[in-house]
Amino acid sequence: MNGIFSRRSAANALGFVAMMIAVSGCDSDAASSRAPKISVAASVSPDWYGNEPVLQTQVDAASGRLWALTAEGVELHDAATRRRIAQIELPGWLWVGPQFASPPGLAIGPRGEAVISSNVVPTLWRIDPVTLVASKHELALDDDSGRDIGFSALKYSMQQGAYFASSSSHGSTWRIDTLLRRAQRSG
Repeated sequence: MNGIFSRRSAANALGFVAMMIAVSGCDSDAASSRAPKISVAASVSPDWYGNEPVLQTQVDAASGRLWALTAEGVELHDAATRRRIAQIELPGWLWVGPQFASPPGLAIGPRGEAVISSNVVPTLWRIDPVTLVASKHELALDDDSGRDIGFSALKYSMQQGAYFASSSSHGSTWRIDTLLRRAQRSG
């Protein structure tokens, strides 16, 4: 091993980037939906969120909401007025800081729900877009290795009707059904 990365970890990182590019390319809506999300997110200054450090953000352009994942849970903001709508606790949420792994993932689902991962265990939290209630979903993995696998990147593909996740610490990619019950290794 030379420097910080081994050849395997560098290959895993490149594989992860390729997976996220491929998943982004899957959505027929990706080109049109990505531009407003980037422009809104880029115009949001770091002080917009208050004192909490932000791990991930996602803008739901359809509803005009900005979801911010913090160390304490999720903050929901109105993207136009910058007003905080809610602070949502994730019951039993486990994650580790950047010194151990990449941050947990945050994705917007097909009905405007926010889905949050753990970067330690194969569990997701779903926040209902109407009630703003968080529910916990433990995933059954199709891999029999017996390892705990957390996800540090999460994206929904409208075209494939599934979530895709990546484990940066294990260098693996996963396809997760929309019911948040099963994860199949895809890379």
